[in-house]
Amino acid sequence: MEKIKRSLHNRTAAGQQLATQLPAYVNQDDVLVLGLPRGGVPVAYEVAKALQVPFDICLVRKLGLPGNKEFAMGAIAADGVRVLNNQLLAQISLPNWLIEQVSDKESQELQRRNLAYRGNRPLPNISNQTIILVDDGIATGATMRAAILWLKAHQAKKIVVAVPVAPAPVCKAIAATVYSCVCLMTPSPFYSVGYWYDHFTQVSDDEVIKTMMSVDTQTVTET
Repeated sequence: MEKIKRSLHNRTAAGQQLATQLPAYVNQDDVLVLGLPRGGVPVAYEVAKALQVPFDICLVRKLGLPGNKEFAMGAIAADGVRVLNNQLLAQISLPNWLIEQVSDKESQELQRRNLAYRGNRPLPNISNQTIILVDDGIATGATMRAAILWLKAHQAKKIVVAVPVAPAPVCKAIAATVYSCVCLMTPSPFYSVGYWYDHFTQVSDDEVIKTMMSVDTQTVTET
């Protein structure tokens, strides 16, 4: 079968396109855009800039399946938040000690990234805020679910998930847990997030840090 043509140029363009689908949130005092590092950061930055609202990051880490790290068996966020794909784990009978080993390793990476990206910068206020949660795409949905749980624990008023591309069933499942889910594309077959971009190079720590340093602590405005 011939693959479907790509439709997204790069993460910057994807963020600009995504912002056009979120007109109700332009210049609203109670709106905060959060990007999931690393790939979601340039997308989220463009969304925040177009909407003229504050930007920050929401740290999560995928729990890769041992032997196939790109396949998520779950994900973690700060404050001990963890989601697991229990159906998958039941099928493969992965021992608990191995799940904990992977979780501990990714927790250490989460802490490293928090220090590298945020430094002494305080966490943004989440309580009673409308959070637009942005990534460069959703595959299994594990990291997005972990981020949503973390935001709910911090009493976000509304959570809007916004992504350029995701499988329709995953998008539907995510939408059932939040205020709304905005997705530019739900192609079938899905293949992968990166397939739908013309340019999908890995986002580096330095790029995330540079973005964080360039953002005003109150709002991102058009230049």
